[in-house]
Amino acid sequence: MEVARTPFQGVFNIIRFNWHFYIFSLAFIILTCIAAGYFKAFPILYLVPALAFTTSLSSLLVSFYIYDLSGLYCLNWVDSTKAEYLIVNIHAGFDETSLLLGHKYENAELRIIDFYNPKKHTEISIKRARKAYPALPQTIQADANRLPVEDASADKVFIIFSAHEIRDKAERSDFIRELARIIKPDGEIYVTEHLRDTANFIAYSIGFLHFYTKRSWLQLFRNADLKLNREIKHTPFISTFIISKDDTPF
Repeated sequence: MEVARTPFQGVFNIIRFNWHFYIFSLAFIILTCIAAGYFKAFPILYLVPALAFTTSLSSLLVSFYIYDLSGLYCLNWVDSTKAEYLIVNIHAGFDETSLLLGHKYENAELRIIDFYNPKKHTEISIKRARKAYPALPQTIQADANRLPVEDASADKVFIIFSAHEIRDKAERSDFIRELARIIKPDGEIYVTEHLRDTANFIAYSIGFLHFYTKRSWLQLFRNADLKLNREIKHTPFISTFIISKDDTPF
């Protein structure tokens, strides 16, 4: 991996790792066009392939905007005003950010954790991504609910586009509790995600069901005694929740 991202890297990776979806969409468009031509008495049938084409194209355009144009991977939104000693980056088999974080926090220890488990996380796109981008040598393989980090030792923890890959609700809850365990009392956790909301539905249609609602994330944080300090909207489609330990007395 490179620190500097190449032009179109984000949208190219989406097509590269999800090519089966676009092949299926193309076949569907062709077949529905043929069907609409056969039933000439019903020209309204042309709306079906037109809608399918528009949906696929809009999702790619939005992805290009997010991953290639928005400046998300410049990490200008990450606070580095105080001395950090331990930075933890947690991903689910596809690591686009560790080198970027290592560059930003040059004097800190960067610990990289990969919770990808092929028995639990069966997305074919992740398998293709892992083949294209092998994990960095220092990456530690671990379970999402058992992170190899000492209690209250991390200054900052990053989970960028990976927490939603934990599909089991109980495991996801345990994972958030693990984040609460390892973060320092004055540390910060950055959770970056698409949300299951109107904007992502417009962009990805039913694909937005792969994400979770803002409400569900906030509930998970509260259950782990974490509080939301700030939400950053990088684009209408992406949110970063900056959370920390909730020391509010009962």
